[in-house]
Amino acid sequence: MNISKKEYDKMVKKASPGTKSYLTIPKAFVIGGLICVLGEALLNLWQYLDFSEKNAGILTSICLVFLSALFTGLRLYPKIAKHGGAGTLVPITGFANSVVSPAIEFKTEGYILGLGAKVFIIAGPVILYGTVAAVLYGLIYWILTSLF
Repeated sequence: MNISKKEYDKMVKKASPGTKSYLTIPKAFVIGGLICVLGEALLNLWQYLDFSEKNAGILTSICLVFLSALFTGLRLYPKIAKHGGAGTLVPITGFANSVVSPAIEFKTEGYILGLGAKVFIIAGPVILYGTVAAVLYGLIYWILTSLF
């Protein structure tokens, strides 16, 4: 079958569902906001239990990562993400989900070639480019502060 690029583009547009941004944007905002509210509630709880602000923040992050990993393992996080979209990706919980999901998916291939090799398949580029960007920004900041 030989089709032109223009015909192929028409076929793709016809087959692709339209985005209902009037629904998806508010849902992402609400779900992401609820995750952040949970984070604030945990932070306040740890501070109420007499942890310092720094330690309360650390414990909050640990709890959110744990809950995200647990919900991913129980197959609940994908159901939340189905409705929350980008709202579930932005907070720290989305990062934890991106590490745990491949681990669950590839566990049948064994601990080395499955879990070990694939666990950072999604999160790896984020870590890599985040680290590189931080180093570059740090160098630029150092150069600018040294000059002025």
